[in-house]
Amino acid sequence: MSTWPQCAFSYDGSFAGFLTCVGESFRCREYPFYFLPPGAEQISLYPLRPIQTDRALAKAVYAALEEVVSESFRRMITYSFLTCLPQRERHIYDVVHLGLTHALPQDPTDDRILILTRAIRYLTREAEHYKGFVRFSDYGGVLVGQIEPKNRVLPLLRPHFCQRMPEEAFLLHDKVHREGLFYADRKWKIRPVETLDLDRPDQAELECRALWRRFYETIAIRERYNPKCRMTHLPKRFWGEMTEFQDDPA
Repeated sequence: MSTWPQCAFSYDGSFAGFLTCVGESFRCREYPFYFLPPGAEQISLYPLRPIQTDRALAKAVYAALEEVVSESFRRMITYSFLTCLPQRERHIYDVVHLGLTHALPQDPTDDRILILTRAIRYLTREAEHYKGFVRFSDYGGVLVGQIEPKNRVLPLLRPHFCQRMPEEAFLLHDKVHREGLFYADRKWKIRPVETLDLDRPDQAELECRALWRRFYETIAIRERYNPKCRMTHLPKRFWGEMTEFQDDPA
């Protein structure tokens, strides 16, 4: 543990904001024991210092992660921030401080490294699931899909869907983290989306959904019906936004 005095930082919840916190901690030689993003309740008795996002400082810290340590280290830190790991900022900062001031442990089972690698493994596995489980619907020429992930998987899903549907215009909405992946004219952006109110699908879309449900039911082998096996390959928490598991509105 560092000999720097401990404190708590509040920040805007963004990755640039977190990197700014890292830069400020090194500038002031303070060790943030607790990070307070927007909407979280303060549960720390340490002095709380608000940190304003400084993109220039964040960019410098981001570059230092690769220059001082390695490219794979920077990727690990970036992916770790997308996970749903409880108190992720504290765990990430511990590893960042270790990497920038000392040397990373060579033992991959070191608890400080292992907790991040496990969280990243869960993140990437969830993203792989959504590559096959996302269902889009046509709303006036724009394809819209909605998901409820535990991790922030949109940055990992972006290359897959942008390459798979290069000529389409689509929106992939993350209802849990209230953000959306927008794509049109071969350009993409990930932006906050607090709410998404969709109109009722037109008749053509409803018929397309009915055909998909009929296809799903037709290819099933009733003699081999095994709900436990199905939930092993297709966890039930993904069913809510999948067309084949929705009721026919007709």
